[in-house]
Amino acid sequence: MRDPKQKNTPFFTKLKEYGNSRVAPFDVPGHKLGRIENDMQKYVGKKLYLLDANSPVGLDHLNYPTGVINEAQGLMAEAMSADRSYFLTNGTTTGILAMVMSVCKANDKIILPRNVHKSVINGLILSGAMPIFIKPNIDELVGIANDVSFDIVKKAIDDNPDAKAIFLINPTYFGVVSDIKRITDYAHTHNLVVMVDEAHGAQFYFSHRLPLGAMEAGADISATSMHKTAGSLTQSSVILTKGERIDHQRLRATLNMLQSTSPSSLLMASLDVARKTMYFEGKTRVTNILKLAKIAREKLKTIPGISVIDKDYLLNQGCFDYDETKLMVKVSDLGLSGFDVYQMMKKNYNIQLELAESHMILCVLTIGTTKQDLERLVIAFRKLSEKYFKSRDKLPKIEFRYQFPEPYARPRDAYHAPKNLVKLEDAVDEISAESIMIYPPGIPIIIPGEVITEDVVKDIKFYKEKGGALQSDIDNDTDIDYVQIVDKENWIKYEGDLI
Repeated sequence: MRDPKQKNTPFFTKLKEYGNSRVAPFDVPGHKLGRIENDMQKYVGKKLYLLDANSPVGLDHLNYPTGVINEAQGLMAEAMSADRSYFLTNGTTTGILAMVMSVCKANDKIILPRNVHKSVINGLILSGAMPIFIKPNIDELVGIANDVSFDIVKKAIDDNPDAKAIFLINPTYFGVVSDIKRITDYAHTHNLVVMVDEAHGAQFYFSHRLPLGAMEAGADISATSMHKTAGSLTQSSVILTKGERIDHQRLRATLNMLQSTSPSSLLMASLDVARKTMYFEGKTRVTNILKLAKIAREKLKTIPGISVIDKDYLLNQGCFDYDETKLMVKVSDLGLSGFDVYQMMKKNYNIQLELAESHMILCVLTIGTTKQDLERLVIAFRKLSEKYFKSRDKLPKIEFRYQFPEPYARPRDAYHAPKNLVKLEDAVDEISAESIMIYPPGIPIIIPGEVITEDVVKDIKFYKEKGGALQSDIDNDTDIDYVQIVDKENWIKYEGDLI
């Protein structure tokens, strides 16, 4: 039974009223509701600028909402099985930072998988929390990290009775999910706060054909990218909470530290209307896209040199569950790397993929994906197969070393330590003072406070040579030829309960 209240879009409706009210604007923004003509306004139209308001009377304030934003957040929470929601206009990155900083204080232990997004590491730096990393399940065929097993999580919880929280990913970038309900239930018996990165899982709440959302599984708090998979504008996300373990005053105060005091009304309005669409249409349209995805997978499986990494394969690998709105294709038997195919798809066929790894590519499907999109993808893979299969040698099997670098100091300590800039090859056995990651998805190879090993250096060089998009925390033009390390000679390494 659908709740008729969900038809309301309180913020978007009020925003439209304001934009059409013929108000005399003596506030910001400076375009004054689109009165300054420019190239963008000519292209998109004046209505976009009419909706770009900055908290005028009647439109509420995101920092302390009591009106239409508060009402819209309440509808979002109800639609996504949560007690409360908080709108975010700087993406799920802000939500993850706020989660970690509001739950964990300096030196608090937090259990988390090593394949977390860089925003989690930045949350550790800002909060001063100490990570207890657990190893995710590794798929050596395609070289990716998947879910975390309940047994590994249980051992980490049992071995760290003083831990404050556990952080989970639901799903991973590639669509794999852990047994989040069982893990949450066990964590709660040990009074741990369960935090969840649901950047790629907003769609879970709107279809029973998809895995459980974090709130449905009983987690305490999650950050969810509505813009990635549920149709809102880029950078619009939400924090969801459930239960009594979250200090909402601290969470609100932390969000107000991190978010702009001039949040985008366009992004908030897009959250409002995306929620309504997913609530009423998500079930049917997710079912449709799953059917189209199944047809595409069956066609792809017939193409020489192409392998589809599907749900059956992942379950056989021991994964708990899989989000079938993700489409993974192994391409290395064509003699091409995933990075090669990523570039070829755009250059030759005008198809934009989500990401590439050394042996595979990833496509993200949503209710906005069309049958024609998937047909074009299949045709493009057929053409690649015709051109490259058997004309090139298969790529060698992945020598997959999932890095678990030795921690030497808290990320916060290493971040604030004195630093030296050295050549990458000279950094072996030194302590990293920065994060280096492949982007997307933004999972670090090394983080501040970890010891740089020869394997870390090899992995960085491998991704650089294969065209992977490496990023570091430093602003330089060296293309990861140099790395920041802790200057140990001039570093006083503090011990004990310090901030």
